[in-house]
Amino acid sequence: MIDLNDIVIFSRVVETGSFTAAARLLSMPKTTVSRRVAALERDLGVRLLQRTTRSLGMTEAGRLYYAEASEALRKIEAANIRLAEAQAEPSGTIRISAPVGFSGHFLQDAIFEFMTTYPKAKVELRLTDERLNLVDNGIDLAFRTGLLEDSTLIARRLGPTYRLLCASPAYLARAGRPSAPDELAGHDCVIAGPSAAHAQWVLDGPQGPETVSVSGRFAANEMQAVMEAAIAGYGIAQLPYGVAFACIADGRLLRVLGDYTTASGGLHVVYPSSKHLSPLVRAFIALAEKRLRAADARNVLPESA
Repeated sequence: MIDLNDIVIFSRVVETGSFTAAARLLSMPKTTVSRRVAALERDLGVRLLQRTTRSLGMTEAGRLYYAEASEALRKIEAANIRLAEAQAEPSGTIRISAPVGFSGHFLQDAIFEFMTTYPKAKVELRLTDERLNLVDNGIDLAFRTGLLEDSTLIARRLGPTYRLLCASPAYLARAGRPSAPDELAGHDCVIAGPSAAHAQWVLDGPQGPETVSVSGRFAANEMQAVMEAAIAGYGIAQLPYGVAFACIADGRLLRVLGDYTTASGGLHVVYPSSKHLSPLVRAFIALAEKRLRAADARNVLPESA
């Protein structure tokens, strides 16, 4: 039976270009390296290397064998690394980037659960609406919504994102609850955009998409400010479902027009291309996917929740 160690030694001889260099790399005597390669040739019944006093070269059979054997060794090495990573508890520091308004709901809870699950992990969160160069800034992964720009990053779609209509109990007690999209024109709406004077919301409901014109007293280009204005009672807002459900759950907001949502693209996690994704990053992505699936399943909460 062919010894796998002999194949490794043969490959190192080819890669280093000499028995001497291979012996130094493998920390074994040169005579042992030569003897093991000769044993491999005997077992295969073919000469793999042409040896002279001044040079070392591969035979045609050697070239073919090395091409196949080296690929097999790389796969074995990758399998060993993956197995070791799977058995090891994720540890170290993970650096995450996300939009400013993204922290207050899904991401914050995900990070806290992650740190509880993996006590050896540390998290550094950088909130910015700027799309940072991950490599230059030492970021391990970033959350991004909407259309992704072409890049060398690896992108993984975690799922769709929705916005729900909601308002504070105080606002609804004062202004009433709309029963149809066209009634939004008679309400104050909190606008996620540059102007409170007018905006158009495209709502996806039982009859398909409907476009409604809305206006209000407050507009902001940052979701945290939109959420806080809605909680403060300044009108009806469209909030990402993660934000909305967190506020609905603790009673700060109520959902309105429960049959209507606004699709706002997909949520992606992006990370630099690398041969092996670290166990820490892989574990966080898995946890994020799990939490998003659970949140999406809750997208059936009634208006009275």
